[in-house]
Amino acid sequence: MDLNLDELGDLIRRALAEDLGSGDVTSLATIPGAAKAHARIVAKAPVVCAGLPIAERVFRTLDADAGIKVLANDGDLVEKGRELLEIDACARAILAGERTALNFLAHLSGIASLTHRFVERLAGTNAKIRDTRKTTPGLRMLEKYAVRMGGGTNHRIGLYDAILLKENHITLAGGVTAALDQAHAYASSRMSPRETTAYEASVGPRDGSASASLPIQIEVRNEQELREALEAGAEAVLLDNMTPEAAGRCVKLARTLRRDCVVEISGGITIENARAYAETGADFLSSGALTHSAPAVDVSLLVDTIENN
Repeated sequence: MDLNLDELGDLIRRALAEDLGSGDVTSLATIPGAAKAHARIVAKAPVVCAGLPIAERVFRTLDADAGIKVLANDGDLVEKGRELLEIDACARAILAGERTALNFLAHLSGIASLTHRFVERLAGTNAKIRDTRKTTPGLRMLEKYAVRMGGGTNHRIGLYDAILLKENHITLAGGVTAALDQAHAYASSRMSPRETTAYEASVGPRDGSASASLPIQIEVRNEQELREALEAGAEAVLLDNMTPEAAGRCVKLARTLRRDCVVEISGGITIENARAYAETGADFLSSGALTHSAPAVDVSLLVDTIENN
């Protein structure tokens, strides 16, 4: 999942319009229109970068002739004080784009940095950390991109690229077995050649079964539901809101009954307990906190010089 800056153009323009409105009256009052400036964006703490191409595009949107040097790559872990971007452009354009560029960069780098912390906690285990759909409306693709820049993986993108049978679906469908039977029938009816997403590659069946074109995962809350799901042909299960001890027993059961079943643990995963959950032998841990609770990182834009023409 790479950034498509052409598709992001409208989002950037709307973000700028939200901030600028009818114009940056402070700069209009104090900065000559012909003035040029040199500025740099600096990391004020160690961060994992995400969103540098977006920050660059913000300034180019305001000044097509801007000279910009990107001094780090998305996905880089940089130290405090590291310069990330240099800008030579119209002074008013630099100041007009400052907050929008920093907002994108601070938010996305915050997600990447938190994800990196989880990745470090899971080092040496089989488990990978991945995100959820608990994203900021309109920013999902960016936030999931930031998770990947931090070393995490993406869960389904939306409601359209995988079937995830949760508690309410199971209740309305008539139980675990009924829900899975209906999901498998639906997936079989939709089979058609198409590109496989990263999420599908991670949870898709390994035995060539009928649902290969549309992954199916089912949420279970205890060993009884897990047994029923596996007996009904579950290819991927989500262990929901279990203690590490209960999750460990369920992972062991799943490996015994169906070794190739993909096992994910979700609900209450934190930096502090992630290692305990990972050591159960699960394939994935998922956490909404990656996107809904990641603190913004501290980045600043500093103007060094200004030239009046």
